[in-house]
Amino acid sequence: MLIGIDKIGFATPKYQLKMTELAMARDVEPAKYSEGLLLDALSIAPISEDIVTLAASAAQSMLTDEDKEKIDMVIVATESSIDQSKAAAVYVHALLGIQPFARSFEMKEACYSATAALNYAKLHIEKSPTSRVLVIASDIAKYGIQSAGEPTQGAGSLAMLVTANPRILAFKDDNVAQTRDVMDFWRPNYSEVPFVNGMYSTKQYLDSLTTTWAEYQKRTGLTMADFTAFCFHLPFPKLALKGLNKLMTKDLALPHQEQLKENFEHSIAYSKQVGNIYTGSLYLGLLSLLENAKTLQAGDRLGFFSYGSGAVSEIFSGLLVEGFENQLSSTRQNDLDQRTPLSISEYEQLFFEQAQLDENGSVSFAEHQTNTFRLTGIEQHQRQYSKVD
Repeated sequence: MLIGIDKIGFATPKYQLKMTELAMARDVEPAKYSEGLLLDALSIAPISEDIVTLAASAAQSMLTDEDKEKIDMVIVATESSIDQSKAAAVYVHALLGIQPFARSFEMKEACYSATAALNYAKLHIEKSPTSRVLVIASDIAKYGIQSAGEPTQGAGSLAMLVTANPRILAFKDDNVAQTRDVMDFWRPNYSEVPFVNGMYSTKQYLDSLTTTWAEYQKRTGLTMADFTAFCFHLPFPKLALKGLNKLMTKDLALPHQEQLKENFEHSIAYSKQVGNIYTGSLYLGLLSLLENAKTLQAGDRLGFFSYGSGAVSEIFSGLLVEGFENQLSSTRQNDLDQRTPLSISEYEQLFFEQAQLDENGSVSFAEHQTNTFRLTGIEQHQRQYSKVD
């Protein structure tokens, strides 16, 4: 029985910050961002857009009423949790109107947990082949103003419907994971922004990639020659490019090297315009590859490198299935182009706005541009959501 991704939905905030604007404001050469990070713009979320609204909007864009009646599990993977107790998946389940007899829960391990969620979904469907599992990776990457991480911010959500006999990608049973206890990136409960050991984190990413890849090759016997494309976790695209170069070998035929490089460029097209979306960045790479590459075909093997600081990494693969192109969007680039550009002062005011609760734990938010759902306010410490008319 084939199990994999049947549908993919995506949502990102309606505002963008051009990297040229940020470079000028921070007295940095624009090439440091455009070439050094391979980033052109960042998606910027207002206070009325959070991981729940992004998650629900991403899923709403692809789900049918039949899906909502048959989904029996909702998993939200995030490192931007809004509550230490109540899962974002519970809010999403309600906003989408999914039938009540479903499990809904949240998973966390930095940027890796969406991969764990897909594995869990696959195991569930092996036992219950008629089930449909909604897996959503939703995050808002936020650092301090003028911090080292500021140019690698971003926001967005990837929603994936996992089923038997999928119409996009079928998972192979070849996952190899690695765990190591390192402090390259972390955010304690008492901090609004993460702590980052930048150079160390880059080294951990690349070392986890090469050591996990070596074990993957040992167990599977596969080489880069077996892959049509390879998707990477994308904290910023330049790091993933370094990762691709680590996996390329001199004995790989030149035409295949060119194919892998070309498909890599397709896989980073959206992330270059959205920025870092943590748990969803790997799968945004998949979506970008599928919607921008013109030579992919059914049966192609795609490789995936998932990484979450702290650190857990995993390499696995999947095969494209017949008709996968029919499940994709032709308007994605236009949607990204339509985002409202922000000045630096607008960005700083919008992105770093804090909720000012009154003595009852309540506040209302202005109606910024959002996707299908918005956070309208907080009432006695309870988040209030609505659907945008």
